[in-house]
Amino acid sequence: MVVVINEKASIANHFLYELRHKGIQKDRAKFRLNLKKLGQIMGYEVSKSLKYSTQQVETPLATANVELLSEQPVLVTILRASIPFFNGFLDYFEQSDVAFIGEYRQEGTSEVSVKLDYVAAPKIKGRPLIIIDPMLATGKSLIKAFNQLSVNGLPSSVHFVSAVAAPEGINYIADHLSIDYTIWTASLDEKLNEHSFIVPGLGDAGDLSFGEKL
Repeated sequence: MVVVINEKASIANHFLYELRHKGIQKDRAKFRLNLKKLGQIMGYEVSKSLKYSTQQVETPLATANVELLSEQPVLVTILRASIPFFNGFLDYFEQSDVAFIGEYRQEGTSEVSVKLDYVAAPKIKGRPLIIIDPMLATGKSLIKAFNQLSVNGLPSSVHFVSAVAAPEGINYIADHLSIDYTIWTASLDEKLNEHSFIVPGLGDAGDLSFGEKL
């Protein structure tokens, strides 16, 4: 299943607008803050699909029932671009365990290749999993991250979350993942260009957040 947030008008569009705006995005602090705010909104949307149980709370006047998360999800951040976006999720899922994945595109190859060389992760078997990356371009980094994380057992549910996504990446995940999952994105963009960058996209989220890399 694919959920596209900007199919319905909401305040999320304001943050997405500023993330895309080639003038506003030059303010590095503003860009990171907008990614974090969009992450908070996406975290809230994903939370609606998680499992809850009824708990009681004593107020000063009486007892009230409230639906609380049955289990905190495991959050996964793809270094480095996803850190501000991930921080928005962490604001809402404050008690979650977190997995860190170090991945990057290998340059100089005719086809996009992803190198994974760092993983620090808790057990995910039987637990809800949210993999967070602001750019869902080819989909290869997300699939490689999921395959590595699931070596010791499958999660109870899988959620891939992005700020912007390309149809090619969504199709790649569908072709390479046989279990049920949900893709959440603030915007489903037009396509990938010849360099496998999302169009219209917003540029390189990592560089815009933290500066250009060598």
